[in-house]
Amino acid sequence: MESTTKLYSLNYTNANTYLFAFVFIVGNVVLPQLCHLVHLGGPAMLPIYFFTLIGAYKYGFKVGMLTAVLSPLVNSFLFGMPSVTILPAILLALVAGYMADRFRKITIPALLGTVMAYQVVGTLIEWALVGDFYLAAQDFRIGIPGMLLQIFGGYALLKAIAKR
Repeated sequence: MESTTKLYSLNYTNANTYLFAFVFIVGNVVLPQLCHLVHLGGPAMLPIYFFTLIGAYKYGFKVGMLTAVLSPLVNSFLFGMPSVTILPAILLALVAGYMADRFRKITIPALLGTVMAYQVVGTLIEWALVGDFYLAAQDFRIGIPGMLLQIFGGYALLKAIAKR
């Protein structure tokens, strides 16, 4: 028997939007710090994207956007990284919110499509900005574990909170 999935699209006028965004921002501060305890843990695990994906997919574009914009700013202010270039995280919020709204289901293919869409577009934009494809493609060179974490870990967490 398949469980019912509740996906939301919270508005900026809803206090829960800010509560959930706060929770996911905290996750996006703590998880990167844990990953950075391991050599290349940040670039390999892409931790700043994980809770942005969860927030946008489960609670909608607005929670995702707040998480995507504020997480890198808080991390940069507290720890000096990442640089305040947040375009890929914003792309993730847009794509995840769209995919959740379009499919209304939590599936591996939908999460794979979400992650690949923002990674490819983000890589192309970064390549245009920095002019170095090798640098722009870093996520594809060493970030495969992080992409897999987002897809399969995201799937597991979204399924765990699906009925809430």
